[in-house]
Amino acid sequence: MEVNVTYPDRDAERTMLLATTGAYDAKPVQALSAEDLMTAQALVRRLPLGETVVDAILSLVRGCRPESPGDDIVRRHVAWGPGPRAAQALMLATRARALLDGRLSPSIDDVAALARPVLRHRMALSFSARADGVVLADVIDRLVGKIG
Repeated sequence: MEVNVTYPDRDAERTMLLATTGAYDAKPVQALSAEDLMTAQALVRRLPLGETVVDAILSLVRGCRPESPGDDIVRRHVAWGPGPRAAQALMLATRARALLDGRLSPSIDDVAALARPVLRHRMALSFSARADGVVLADVIDRLVGKIG
């Protein structure tokens, strides 16, 4: 996933500045053991997934490929689209999001929420798209609007 991290606010940046440049050497604190992480990963993979969510993932990923007969904006503006690993990443991410939200089954809303961070670095716009002011987020959002 590609996660855009913005700059911290002033107070957070001040805290970071003081914590990392003083005489005291701040030590990271372990959040999970390796065993806990592997258990969580296994749990995510066991979470059931409805056929509508599987179909939404496939339709979205396959629809982002310029070779597909789908949306005209994709055929005109996408240089290369996401491969099968994008679908795998999106499926695992939707399961993890549902689990973190306390739900035992992902929804199409999870697919829509994670489409940008999962797909954004797995596809590229053509030069003409960039020249026309087309941005990847708009292409992804347009396709997400068609899955639900």
